[in-house]
Amino acid sequence: MAEGSSSPFVEVEFENYRLRTQVKYKDLNPVWNEKLVFHIKDIADLPYRTLEINIFNERRSGNSRNFLGKVRVSGSSIAKEGEEVVQTCTLDKRSLFSHIRGEISLKLYVTTREEVKDLGVNGIVASVSSASSSTNSSGFSKKNKKLQGTSSTITTQQQIIQENKPAQQVQNFTKGMEPNPGEIKPVVITTGPSPIYAPGGGPGVGFTGGGGVGGGGLSMYSNGSNEFSLKETRPHLGGESLKKDKTSSTYDLVEQMQYLYVRVVKARDISLFGGGELVAEVKLGNYRGTTKSLSPSNVEWNQVFAFSKDCIQSSMVEIFVKESNKDDYVGRVWFDLSEVPSRVPPDSQLAPQWYRMEDKKGDKAKTGEVMVSIWFGTQADEAFAEAWHSRAANVHFDGLCSMKSKVYLSPKLWYLRVSVIEAQDIVPGDKGSVMMRFPELSAKVQVGNQVLRTRIAAGSANRSFSNPYWNDELLFVVPEPFEDYVLVLVEDRIGQGRDEVVGRVLLPVTAIEKRANEKPVTSRWFNLDNHFGNAAENKLVTRFGSRIHLRVSLDGGYHVLDEATVYSSDVKPTDKRLWKPHIGVLEMGILGATGLMPMKIKDGKGGSADAYCVAKYGQKWIRTRTVVDSLSPKWNEQYTWEVFDPCTVVTIGVFDNSRIDKNATNAGARDPRVGKVRIRLSTLETDRVYTHSYPLLMLHTSGVKKMGDLHLAEMHYVNPLTVNQLETLRYQAMNVVASRLSRAEPPLGREVVEYMLDHDSHLWSMRRSKANFFRLMNVLSGLVAMARWLESIRNWQKPVYSALFLVIFLMLVTFPELIIPAILLQMASVGLWRYRSRPRHPSHMDTRLSHAGSVYPDELDEEFDSFPTSRSAEIVRMRYDRLRSVAGRIQTVVGDMATQGERFQALLSWRDPRATFLYVLFCLIAAVGFYVVPIRIVLALWGLYALRPPRFRTKLPSPALSFFRRLPTKADSLL
Repeated sequence: MAEGSSSPFVEVEFENYRLRTQVKYKDLNPVWNEKLVFHIKDIADLPYRTLEINIFNERRSGNSRNFLGKVRVSGSSIAKEGEEVVQTCTLDKRSLFSHIRGEISLKLYVTTREEVKDLGVNGIVASVSSASSSTNSSGFSKKNKKLQGTSSTITTQQQIIQENKPAQQVQNFTKGMEPNPGEIKPVVITTGPSPIYAPGGGPGVGFTGGGGVGGGGLSMYSNGSNEFSLKETRPHLGGESLKKDKTSSTYDLVEQMQYLYVRVVKARDISLFGGGELVAEVKLGNYRGTTKSLSPSNVEWNQVFAFSKDCIQSSMVEIFVKESNKDDYVGRVWFDLSEVPSRVPPDSQLAPQWYRMEDKKGDKAKTGEVMVSIWFGTQADEAFAEAWHSRAANVHFDGLCSMKSKVYLSPKLWYLRVSVIEAQDIVPGDKGSVMMRFPELSAKVQVGNQVLRTRIAAGSANRSFSNPYWNDELLFVVPEPFEDYVLVLVEDRIGQGRDEVVGRVLLPVTAIEKRANEKPVTSRWFNLDNHFGNAAENKLVTRFGSRIHLRVSLDGGYHVLDEATVYSSDVKPTDKRLWKPHIGVLEMGILGATGLMPMKIKDGKGGSADAYCVAKYGQKWIRTRTVVDSLSPKWNEQYTWEVFDPCTVVTIGVFDNSRIDKNATNAGARDPRVGKVRIRLSTLETDRVYTHSYPLLMLHTSGVKKMGDLHLAEMHYVNPLTVNQLETLRYQAMNVVASRLSRAEPPLGREVVEYMLDHDSHLWSMRRSKANFFRLMNVLSGLVAMARWLESIRNWQKPVYSALFLVIFLMLVTFPELIIPAILLQMASVGLWRYRSRPRHPSHMDTRLSHAGSVYPDELDEEFDSFPTSRSAEIVRMRYDRLRSVAGRIQTVVGDMATQGERFQALLSWRDPRATFLYVLFCLIAAVGFYVVPIRIVLALWGLYALRPPRFRTKLPSPALSFFRRLPTKADSLL
């Protein structure tokens, strides 16, 4: 049978750079032996990158090509130098009905050598093997053909090399070379501060090719802003492997991490002399994990140890049972790792079994038994969260609990509304005073740590002083379960700073009525306890006549804000009866972080970080486990939230764990913040997986710093609260949430809660003021641009456009029913046009919008200053003068706006009798004119007058504008 032919070449793509080999004309077993060089900025990002290798056939014309197949290689599968192996990959076909088949073998590795040297590995040939083909394109036979003979295994060896050498050396290395059969041309990925100079300059791609291969590189320009930009990543998620491997983990938004799990349950039949305590020790290579010490009468540890598969250094795992504080073991049992089974949920847990232990001599007769289960699993295993991890080998026992991943639920918060209406028969304080005085009665309400006061009751001719009337409403925040009491105190001010309690009442919050709408609850009278504060006698005497009138309710129709309104992650009311069904589920996979800033110095290791991640959405807080001693931690944990409103924000923060250091002596150590990311759900598309690397930005006194990259996925209107009330109640809610979460184990520190909830967003910042001002100017820029465009039309700068605008204006005046449809049609057209340039990625922290890169050092120092200030008097005076100058400009603008408004008021105020008389006379004449003349004619005449050409105008202001500017204002009466 006839044999087909092809002219293949290989095109390799890495991070949008494409390099290709030479074409092997009419060769079904091509040999290239070429070296391709790529440049990357950070080698830590390599596990999240993908190398794509495409095989094409070049047609005879040379201007087109046919697709033969492709291979995608993840950066996480690239080995280090010396550990590389040949990988034979089957070419993926473009479509199901394609008959083209083939294989390619790759050899990839990463090296940190100072220079890239030629590799002389004889006997390894770079080629493509095609078993059969069927196509109608040029370069192939036009009929279905089969290849005769057995196709030999063809090998392409390509190596990925990281280079820290300056780019000039790589450029010298990438000169054209004629390939020899014994040479291997690797694909090289380089990193370093200096770029590889390609045509066009800037950081680029070095390229090496032989005869017939087009030389040249692709350049990539970068600037400082790229450091703070959002990057799209392509990690190997668990959901991708579900299509091929049905035993994969249910964690479909994170990368699978393999662990060896060892569960040591208990031991029996162990005899000890001296009554010591027993411990179990699990040893795998250089890693050792120890259980807690127990007495021989009750040896039940039930503890799980997890060893990362990447850190396994031995082919067997040993379990020792020994006395506490002794090196000799009582017995041991060991397992060969090649015989350990694998287990992935939803499989049931592996049942532990009893194993007979052996002593040092190998005797199993007198050593007892230990119950153990051992298996390979992923982070989706139920035992993962509570297991002891091999990376925590150097962490002291007290710090282990602060390393585990946890889910927290913030308490359900209610608004407690206390209306203090009046009181009756109050006995004033300071009865022994000789001087006659009028009582100054007020009510103080205390709920937990929250204290609010009413005003002092004013005197009235219809009420006696012993019957004060306030009718003040006080709002508090109380959490469920209700453990607090409402303490209402009636106090009499008997002197400056001296208040005497004349009555009190104590109400449990659990007995207060709940309401879900604006309908007020029934008010009640409560008897007051009169407390006579005598040092010798401290008792309560109840008088029937003294009582207070209160209306107390728990308002469930509000959503209690514990975070800034612009970053709110939940808008549901407190009362669950008012909740609507959820509209979807938010799934987030927290993969890891790269390039973190060192947060601490460890002995002999330099800068390091013990990072963990916290995410908050609604009432649910999650905390990942702490990855010890790593600047590029990988968490690979997945969480879900129910979504009730898409216009909400999920907040993710990264912190450094300061509670796991052995040398930490301060039990109240605060966890330093690393950075924070906010994602608004309304900017995400439904049923789409986003994999991005978010820059972790932190504002320091020295400026903005990139701390690393994080890799991821009604009564308010009926009875509204004021802005001041919302801000005060938000601060109280934040304190309640921080107090409750600090009682969890491990506790979520107050500094973490405050940072996640933006507790300092209300403080003054010159930088934020500038950013908000320019945001406002950006919003108004559209109106300003439209005004300038209308002015250009009015000045006839482009006569054709002005004439066309005049025609459209007269048409709309003639047919006014077209005005609103025309405006809506214009807005729809603009929206459809902008669809092409719509944002493709979620929003992230923008340093340019925040003015973080152009801020002065003193302004940053002022922003990070405590409240009240802790700076010297000279610095405070300088900042005060600067604030006065800014406030002076704002004062001038506000005064100008008030002046224009007062001129409008002066038209009818008769402050200027002549002006008011002329304006009233004009209004009378205009009323008659508008009644007689149709409105369309008036508008058409006004438009023609306003759009008249400049030659028919004068540069002097119009009489109406001159008349308006001469009107009087209240500025004349200001001091």
